[in-house]
Amino acid sequence: MSSGLVVLALSLLLGIQPVTTDLYLPALPAITAEFGASLAQAQLTLSGMLLAFGLSQLVWGPVSDRFGRRPVLLAGLAGYTVAAAASALAQSMEALVVWRIVQGAAMGASVMCARALVRDLYCPELGARVISKGLTGLGVIACLNLPLGGFLAEAFGWRITLLAPALFAAAALGLVALRFRETLGTPNPRALAPSVLLRTWRQILAHPTFWAFTLLSAASYGGLFTILAMSSFVFITLMGMSKFGYGLLMVSMTASYLFGTVYCRHLLVRVGVRRAVTIGGGFSALGGTLLGVLALAGVDTPWGLMPAVWLFAIGHGIHQACGQAGAVGPFPQAAGAASALSGFLMMLVAFGMGSWLGLTVDGSLFPMASGVWFWGVVTALVAWGMVRRVRL
Repeated sequence: MSSGLVVLALSLLLGIQPVTTDLYLPALPAITAEFGASLAQAQLTLSGMLLAFGLSQLVWGPVSDRFGRRPVLLAGLAGYTVAAAASALAQSMEALVVWRIVQGAAMGASVMCARALVRDLYCPELGARVISKGLTGLGVIACLNLPLGGFLAEAFGWRITLLAPALFAAAALGLVALRFRETLGTPNPRALAPSVLLRTWRQILAHPTFWAFTLLSAASYGGLFTILAMSSFVFITLMGMSKFGYGLLMVSMTASYLFGTVYCRHLLVRVGVRRAVTIGGGFSALGGTLLGVLALAGVDTPWGLMPAVWLFAIGHGIHQACGQAGAVGPFPQAAGAASALSGFLMMLVAFGMGSWLGLTVDGSLFPMASGVWFWGVVTALVAWGMVRRVRL
């Protein structure tokens, strides 16, 4: 495959995650109201999906090491398409949560294989640059999600908003079926043997480089997840923004993330992975702390809060490229398993954060602000401490 096709495939395979998490956010308050559900139930459509997404990767990863990336991608994208269409037809919040969980499980195949195929084709340093290009494509897709979701929710209702991801997955499935070539050079016929699987996981979990970069990605995603999970309620319900206006507001966050991915590639060439992550940690800590301080100061206007969100998003764009490539870097023969474990731990953080938010939401800005503040500081500590000490 040409490098252009690889980047396009990465953009679609990684981009399915923001399509799943972001596109329906402008419609979430309307979904909650129509079903007469609680905020905690509404949060399950996101946190439950992400937990299934994380757990499923523990299965998809070894399966892809055994049979290859292509068959796993075909199965996962086909299952996702069906589940997304079914979620649009749900007649209760409970049914919607179930189908969203199935979506998350199927989505695990796409994102896990995207990270693994980068290690199949590239060394870690070059892989970070390539995956940052794919994440730039993800950012472009994410930029369109929220305004599109707001428009679809306003013009056609929330069911069409939930149907749109099925169309995206069907397009990705078509690309994989027609153009994608297998990237795994030598499948491991014993990858699914329990003894081999346990030994592989033990080796991965014992490696400090895996932990440093996985915690970097997970902490940064914890902050982003907090924004995704709470922003529609804060900006639409609490501050009175329209759905379309909220979508435009979040586009500005995604544009900052896009800048972060491009800036990351510049930093990787100029100063290398460690220094890039150190600089990213500064953006994470500054953005999270600023959001917390603005909340304590009583700032209650959307655009007054957004500078802090922009700073955090720039750091996230740096950390995801470096973290995802760095976590699988030491494991060229088990990239699927390493990608799966990294993805599972990242989503475990998101699920825990979603559960905490469901318990602490009080109709104010503070749960979102304090969550982003916490994760911004943790991300910086990992970047400035653990990552600087490990071998790349």
